[in-house]
Amino acid sequence: MDNNEILKKLRIALELRDDDIIEILRLADFTISKSELSALFRKEDHPNYKNCGDQIMRNFLRGLIMYKRGAQPGREVSEEGEQKDKKKIVLRKADDRQGLDE
Repeated sequence: MDNNEILKKLRIALELRDDDIIEILRLADFTISKSELSALFRKEDHPNYKNCGDQIMRNFLRGLIMYKRGAQPGREVSEEGEQKDKKKIVLRKADDRQGLDE
């Protein structure tokens, strides 16, 4: 099963329209036009078919999390998909600096 099929099945299961998918991708800071999006849902033998790459799928899933859960303040998602808590990072840096002063 390729990314195009997965995207199609998620679209049907979650009852998403084109505008919803564009909004989901926008939440992940990824811009796509309606014509580019429709090319992802075409059959492989269609002349305007476009393969859904890993970058589009990754950004769709990242945006879907924000779309369904809402943005979580104080948290960011890295390119690798790991969530980092900004407060913990700041506290670690502060602890490291105190260790240098002693």
